[in-house]
Amino acid sequence: MSVTHTNKRHQCKDCIYSYDPLKGDPSQGIPPGTSFDELPSDWVCPLCRAGKLRFKAINWISLRVW
Repeated sequence: MSVTHTNKRHQCKDCIYSYDPLKGDPSQGIPPGTSFDELPSDWVCPLCRAGKLRFKAINWISLRVW
């Protein structure tokens, strides 16, 4: 049996980081469940410090097989 989950993520154009709203960003005090649009305007990529304008929306599909 498999379950597929799709959630909207945003990926940094300057590095490999993708913001996952299900996890938030604990390094900057962003709790799980915070959408990308709800992030403060001064939020930056935790890997390369790029600003929000350097992110693009991507569709992320996770597949669990058991």
